Amino acid sequence: MNLLTSGKLNAYLANIDKQAQERFERLIEGMKQTQGITEQLKAENALEWVGRMNNILACAMEIVNEEIIYT
Repeated sequence: MNLLTSGKLNAYLANIDKQAQERFERLIEGMKQTQGITEQLKAENALEWVGRMNNILACAMEIVNEEIIYT
C-alpha cells in the first residue's frame, strides 16, 4: 500500500518483471544445455523438441514464480 500511495508501485513492478524475465531466460538456456536440446534435435524430431521445450518452459515458469513472483 505504501508503494501505491508513494507513486513507486509502477517502478517496483517493472523491476520485478525485468528480474523475472531475465531469470526465466537464463533458466531456459541452462536447462536446454543440460538436457541436450539443440537445433539439430528440432530439425530431426520436431515433435520431441516441442514436448521437451514445453516441459522446460513449464519448469522455468514454476521456478520463477516461486523465487520472484510469489515471494
